[in-house]
Amino acid sequence: MTTPPVNPDHPGETALETPRTWVEFDDPAEEGQRFRCDLTWLTSYWTCIFGQGCQGIDAEHPDNGCCTLGAHFSDKDDLRRVHQVAKTLGEDEWQLHPGSTKRSAWTEQEDGATKTKVVDGGCIFLNRPGFPAGAGCALHQHAMLTGVPPHTLKPDVCWQLPIRRTYRTVELTDESSYLEVSIGEYDRRGWGPGGHDLDWYCSGNPDAHVAADPVYVTERDGLVELMGQAGYDELARRCAAHLALVGAATPPSSRRRSRHPVPDGRSLLPLLVHPASLHRYQR
Repeated sequence: MTTPPVNPDHPGETALETPRTWVEFDDPAEEGQRFRCDLTWLTSYWTCIFGQGCQGIDAEHPDNGCCTLGAHFSDKDDLRRVHQVAKTLGEDEWQLHPGSTKRSAWTEQEDGATKTKVVDGGCIFLNRPGFPAGAGCALHQHAMLTGVPPHTLKPDVCWQLPIRRTYRTVELTDESSYLEVSIGEYDRRGWGPGGHDLDWYCSGNPDAHVAADPVYVTERDGLVELMGQAGYDELARRCAAHLALVGAATPPSSRRRSRHPVPDGRSLLPLLVHPASLHRYQR
């Protein structure tokens, strides 16, 4: 059995520096734009385990998950969307309802940026254990109650986590350029230098790689929002092809479906599979 590399500062998690398989393709809907996607992450079996084993990023508030620091808003549209939802929430859905839905009642400033207030060690929208409507994000719960995708109601940083979209301009030797849009894992480094100090984190933790389907399937709605439908469709085809290759490299004892094994498949697996999902292929 191949043992995945361990994060020396957080032994329960896999190392941050591991082999990755990336794929690049032109954005079908936007000329001059190209996607660069982390197949290793997007075909992993990560899922949010809030309330089901999540230890929280702050050991002093283990029930808060990653809703400890408050959510920074990406732009005015992000803030405006959440404000519209906040106006509809009553005290039966929102445990820490401030009694007013004015922005000043549930937002605060931090280093010149607007974010949700932190109350008693957690985001003001976080319902705590024992609340009749259930523990968890009041915005997320409202989305589930009303039958709309959670990403249409929550702050951008919340629904994207742990998927990270970044941009850079790539200059080519012929003096042309294109905009590169990277879609990958929002690991500890995505939080900045303080990310290494989080007491627990899920994206590289095997405890959270227990989904029935891979990330590109379970996070479809969010990925469509980030990439557009045409971009997502191209990504999904490439993810499916990558998983077919993983299936061919899976040891026969744990292979679910593959009639075409490749030589030395065991040694190929760590190069193809997210280290936190590797245990799924080695039973």
